[in-house]
Amino acid sequence: MKKPLLTNREIQILLHVVAWIIIIIIPQYISHTYGDGNTKGLYRSYLYIAIYGVIFYLNYLALVPRLFLLEKKGWYVLAAAATIFILYFTFDIVNNQYFEDKEHDRQIEEIMKKMSPNQNAPKPPIKQFQVIGFFSSSILLTGFALGLSVTNKLAQNEKKRKELEKEKLHSELAFLKNQVSPHFFFNTLNNIYSLIGIDGATAQESVLKLSKLMRYLLYESEQGETLMSNEISFMHNYIDLMKLRLSPRVGLEISFPEKFSDFSVPPLLFIPFIENAFKHGINSREKSFIRIGMELVNEEIRFVTENSIGKSSQTGDLQHSGIGLENVKKRLGLLFPGKHHLTIDRTETVFKVELQIQKMKQQV
Repeated sequence: MKKPLLTNREIQILLHVVAWIIIIIIPQYISHTYGDGNTKGLYRSYLYIAIYGVIFYLNYLALVPRLFLLEKKGWYVLAAAATIFILYFTFDIVNNQYFEDKEHDRQIEEIMKKMSPNQNAPKPPIKQFQVIGFFSSSILLTGFALGLSVTNKLAQNEKKRKELEKEKLHSELAFLKNQVSPHFFFNTLNNIYSLIGIDGATAQESVLKLSKLMRYLLYESEQGETLMSNEISFMHNYIDLMKLRLSPRVGLEISFPEKFSDFSVPPLLFIPFIENAFKHGINSREKSFIRIGMELVNEEIRFVTENSIGKSSQTGDLQHSGIGLENVKKRLGLLFPGKHHLTIDRTETVFKVELQIQKMKQQV
């Protein structure tokens, strides 16, 4: 995946810079196009802009993060109100000292009186309009800064939540790798040892499959995705090694697709169900069976495991195999939200799992 040209923070900074450039240009453009050469009015506009900028960024960068978002809402309201009042008096002092133009203000009042339909109604002085305008604009800016800060905080929380989910998936995958299964490796090595004196060729082939299995667990499954062809090869090797310990009483039926357009899947997605089938589908005293199948139909993966339930398999054991079927459900929910369907059926003699998943991105 290509690294983005700009990070989210850099984009935010760029947007602020562009907004301020526009805000600074607009008064200059209006003064140049429609002004009467009164530079004090232009300077007063920039004083307004500076004061409003302080109100906005003081809320956005300091008051909201340090008070409102830390559940100190009462203190935030007091601090925001105090900020507006202090900056208004600062504006009033600076404006009266440097930018006040009484003659210009009087002319504006006269124009407003002439534009009014009721000439005899009392008109508030322009000072009151300035006060009302300042406080109204300041309250709007404070609300905007508050909303923007809260929105950014929610976005950060959502990003952290997704990162935690991703870390959780990696942890579950690592745990799954450790559960496939220490006893399986010991039993397989013992079976291979027994084969060496009886069938050397089969023993050598089993060692090779065990090596491929371990390589996949240690290296290839470290990535967030793998090819379906690799996942199927892993399942074949796993099943072939498990067959070494099966008695003739166990019927094993396996069906995997052989020719298909390869695509990406999360690694070790199906192995918990296969491990569960071998763990609980083998009965050394009576006939038992294990059926494992997969179909790739249109845009779906259809995976099924079905096994007999031996008398030695308790209900609690059936619900916890590998990382546990409940954890597998959670992993599927995180990986394929709204894009999978898992059905688990259990009778007194049969345990069946059916999983349907919408296919992921096709490998070109």
